[in-house]
Amino acid sequence: MTEIKAPTSGRKKLVQEVLRFILSAGIGFIVDVAAYYVLYHNLLQQQRYDIWGYTVKNSTLSLAISFFLGVLINFVITKFFVFSKSASSPSKQFFRFIGVAIVGFYANLGMLKVMINYCHLDPPVARPAAALSLFFASFFVHKFFSFSLALRHHAPTRHRTTSN
Repeated sequence: MTEIKAPTSGRKKLVQEVLRFILSAGIGFIVDVAAYYVLYHNLLQQQRYDIWGYTVKNSTLSLAISFFLGVLINFVITKFFVFSKSASSPSKQFFRFIGVAIVGFYANLGMLKVMINYCHLDPPVARPAAALSLFFASFFVHKFFSFSLALRHHAPTRHRTTSN
């Protein structure tokens, strides 16, 4: 007879963190995609905009605004609901989170351009696809860098036994 073992408390905690991160990122994702749709279809009516001497497409400007709205919402929820045990200062967490978000923005922009220009997807369809393609990398980067929570925090503790 095979015995089924329950997950260790460290593994269970990691699974709970991942599930809470999915919820947190999901809410940020919904804010991002909804804002992108509204900006792209309703608020930004021109195909191109001139901003500080640069010509920016509607899809790029919509992404910049919606992405950072989603990031702000995601940071607040992630800080208090997912990685609340972090000992780093809130300002350090925020600046690291924003730094990761900037890298994520360019990764999203690259994926969005590939999906629009080469896969010929409509921008409102390409936006969620681009975001979802980068989700898991985001979890681990935020866990280990933004909130400085090492994997060792989840390792099961071993109890020593002494023999006489």
